[in-house]
Amino acid sequence: MIAAANQDLWQGGAACGKNFQVTCTGATNQGVPHPCTDTPTVNVMITDFCPPPGCKVDLDLSHEAFSIMADPRAGGIKISYQEYVIN
Repeated sequence: MIAAANQDLWQGGAACGKNFQVTCTGATNQGVPHPCTDTPTVNVMITDFCPPPGCKVDLDLSHEAFSIMADPRAGGIKISYQEYVIN
């Protein structure tokens, strides 16, 4: 599972390879009012930069990661996330 980080998280490339636990917390639009699945949390590794001005989110999840935690028809969702270290 992979994701791209926005400029604040990317930190000039320092975030590349870091792991984040991402949880779907709700909808951002009226199209899919309850987008979160029964498995609303995924673990992703940052592998790319999501540059401004096109990147309007903290994390741009791969289709695979997004589809596990939310209905792909939602397009965008509210999330919470935290970095974690793999031992």
